[in-house]
Amino acid sequence: MWKLVVGFLVIAGLAIFLLNKGGDIDMGGEKHGALPAVAPLISVAVQAA
Repeated sequence: MWKLVVGFLVIAGLAIFLLNKGGDIDMGGEKHGALPAVAPLISVAVQAA
């Protein structure tokens, strides 16, 4: 049983370390209506049609 607890703590610590080291990580969930990279492509496709 103690091995499960130690394993969980090691994996949780590693996950927190990687998330902190990763830089700007947005854990806010889905952003509805925000398509900054796709919006110019959509407008070009609409104008071409």
